[in-house]
Amino acid sequence: MSDFDVIIIGSGAGGGAVAWRLTRAGKRVLVLEKGPWFTEADFFKDELACCRRSVYTPDLRQERHVVEEREGRGWVGTPTNESGWDFWNGNLVGGSSNFMSGFFHRLKPMDFRLRSEFGPIKGANVVDWPISYADLEPYYTEVESVVGVSGRVLAHPFQEPRSTPDFPYPPTAEHPLAGWIDSACAKLGYRSLPMPRAILSIPKGGRRACEYAGYCGNYGCASGAKGSARAALLNDAVATGRCEIRPHSQVFRLASDGKGQVAAVEYFDAQGTKRRVSGKIYVVACQAIETARLLLSSVGPRHPHGLGNRYGQVGRNVVFSAGGISHGRFKYADLGPERAAEVRVVGPFINRTLHDWYVIDDPKLGHMKGGVLDFLMGHPNVVSRATAERRDENGKLVWGSAFKRRLEAAIRDERGIDCETFCDWLPTDNGLVGLSGSVKDKWGRPVARIRLSPHPHDLVVGRYLAERGARVLREMGAQDVTVGVSAAPPSNLVAGGCRFGSDPKHSVLDPDCRMHGVDNLFVADASFMPSGGSVPYTWTIYANALRVGDRIAAQL
Repeated sequence: MSDFDVIIIGSGAGGGAVAWRLTRAGKRVLVLEKGPWFTEADFFKDELACCRRSVYTPDLRQERHVVEEREGRGWVGTPTNESGWDFWNGNLVGGSSNFMSGFFHRLKPMDFRLRSEFGPIKGANVVDWPISYADLEPYYTEVESVVGVSGRVLAHPFQEPRSTPDFPYPPTAEHPLAGWIDSACAKLGYRSLPMPRAILSIPKGGRRACEYAGYCGNYGCASGAKGSARAALLNDAVATGRCEIRPHSQVFRLASDGKGQVAAVEYFDAQGTKRRVSGKIYVVACQAIETARLLLSSVGPRHPHGLGNRYGQVGRNVVFSAGGISHGRFKYADLGPERAAEVRVVGPFINRTLHDWYVIDDPKLGHMKGGVLDFLMGHPNVVSRATAERRDENGKLVWGSAFKRRLEAAIRDERGIDCETFCDWLPTDNGLVGLSGSVKDKWGRPVARIRLSPHPHDLVVGRYLAERGARVLREMGAQDVTVGVSAAPPSNLVAGGCRFGSDPKHSVLDPDCRMHGVDNLFVADASFMPSGGSVPYTWTIYANALRVGDRIAAQL
């Protein structure tokens, strides 16, 4: 007899949404989370915990990845404990959703049919999704109410179809610079749009509204306003009495039987003791990199190369989020007292986005998929400011009193503003996750090997968007405006590796995110995505996981 109806591995946006849905359907659910179980009381605005120490993520000396990059004609791998490049995003109950900024955008209908809309791109594995926007729209809408999305719908040419006229929660408080952006865009002929946020503007249940402390992205939320999987979903799931969460539970293998079905989960508990637990259905939601690693590590009688890897598709077509950034700064002395006072305001959000170039039609570039621009100001974190100011204009380290004066000027005399751009990171044959042959974690298990292979097209689109963000910053009066585009991926935005589709030879999952050939195994994190779209993934992960939860409930 199974111990639970469903066992979920990972408690982030995907795992949390599935657990919430299934407990409401009366199912018995176990969630295994490798990290600790923190609550609002644990989330102080601790700059060192946030940005310098491994408090919410593993110590890279004990748990690392190997990142492979092209060097000449070959590939060279470097363990992340040597490079300092950290691909862990939040190992705790609720996962990295505890630390998101809550920029929430839906995918648009065209994102579900990229190949049909824009055609093939040489060297990229672009495909249409096996479902449509219409299939996911009801779940996007449900997320707005359940997780709590604040905003205001404003019609524009790229507005995706909606089944409701507006968001269920009014916009969060806006920073005075939102008006500056509106004015600058109006002069440039751009459309400045309110940006939805997965942050409560008014209380919901036991969650308080945003308290505008000035620290949001990269920080845990002390009020519960941020729509993390823990605050918005798992707390309610546990309250039903049908959901058990076991923190400090590192799953290392899914055991399968002679028919190829999953029979049990094997994991290490907090004391390092091996445990085994069984269910009727299993859900993997470990984040794209670790999901692929777990499946590849789970060999069995019918899965000699790892679960779902009969055709070598597990770990392939990993994508990140491409784009760039425009940065400027406002120097208080040049603004006058009134405008300087507006820039100094700390707490409210800018909440502005541009979708004018979601599709690019340019004589030089042609017709292609574009992306979005989101504006934000850095929170008052002295550690991050010190990191940004540690080198001079020539790239040399600044020391001693010269560094102190430089940091003092950055804090007292000016404030920075960024325009982040998001566009598709095209999937390629060399974007993949495998197992390292030599590097192991503290349990003696092979770590994930991540191969990075950005497509040149990503940089073209990213620069096009970032340059338009820079125009807005200059029109606002920002000084020292720079544009940056890099082939290095943002480690907090990763998807793919278990692409869903109808053909088992070219996908890992079926359209319901059930593994081909393994009827009792589903994947519910961003791994299912054939492409990432031009927006952060969290809203789509939540929506799809609710859809997956419905499929699991029906199967049970």
